[in-house]
This record gives sequence, C-alpha cells and structure tokens, in this order.
Amino acid sequence: MEVTTQPGPYAPSNFQTGLLDCCEDCSTCVYGFLCLPCLGCTIASRMEECCLCGLGMPMRSVYRTKYNIKGSLCKDYMVSYFCLPCSACQLKRDIDRRKEQGIF
Repeated sequence: MEVTTQPGPYAPSNFQTGLLDCCEDCSTCVYGFLCLPCLGCTIASRMEECCLCGLGMPMRSVYRTKYNIKGSLCKDYMVSYFCLPCSACQLKRDIDRRKEQGIF
C-alpha cells in the first residue's frame, strides 16, 4: 500500500467568531476590557502555555497554527497591536466554542 497524502488534524478554517463580535459573549468582553492581564492568564492556562509569554501575537499565532486557522504572522501582529482586547476576547470565544464541540 502506498501512502500518497498525509492526514492533517483540521482543514483550514477561520476563527469561529469575528474580531468585533463582542456581543456573542458579553461576559468575556467585559472580562477582557476590565482585566486584560487576567484574561490573558486564563487563555494561557487553557492553552497550557506560560502566562508570562504574552497575550499578543505569539499566543494568537500558536493557537492559529494548532487549529489550522487561516491567517499570517503579519495579520496576527497587526490585530494584536491595534486591538489587543478584541483579539484576546476572540481567542477566548474560539477556545470556548472548540471546547463545546470537543475539539479543544
């Protein structure tokens, strides 16, 4: 038997909510805007990463790569630089949805 392709964990996808979809989960939105470092530690903990590694581009890129989410390092940097609270909330919403679906 000849293997012609390697299986991948997930087909390329998008984040399950948009960057500005804060109304999808108001509690996460409030949490992110009132205590962004706390939200960052919650996200890092769920991803089994160090809380001190930073919430911005590195965390988003690791997550995006792990779940084969479309994007680029440049886009991760720009989103994290210009709208870190929105980026963090989007990441938390996506983690929550993937947990509900059993794929996190």
